[in-house]
Amino acid sequence: MSYVGIVLLSHSYDLVKGLESLLKQIQPNVPLAIAGGTDNGEIGTDVFKVKNAINSVFSDKGVVILFDLGSALINAELAIEMLEADDKIKIADAPLIEGSYAAIIESGCGSSITDVILAAEGARSLQKL
Repeated sequence: MSYVGIVLLSHSYDLVKGLESLLKQIQPNVPLAIAGGTDNGEIGTDVFKVKNAINSVFSDKGVVILFDLGSALINAELAIEMLEADDKIKIADAPLIEGSYAAIIESGCGSSITDVILAAEGARSLQKL
């Protein structure tokens, strides 16, 4: 079975590394990559890290990117422009942690990219209390 790949994008490497660890325990077969921080270990994002992460999990089913803060969106959009299969790479408007949890579960069911995005974006309305 093939799956929609998931990319976690954050200004903090530690944040996405911890989230990756959690999600791989939940769905170990779903392609999952991270892009966080800068090359010198600082807070920030790097378009080439995002591009490489996308390429590492790309399949015919596509890739969904989840990100933490607004400026990460800019690098996600730039990375998509740099790649030729941009119609199969989508950005979810979702909270990073809850959205990625929902996305990895949905992808693990073999769902389409549309359904993975809907699951991730549905996490915006979750009430914790």
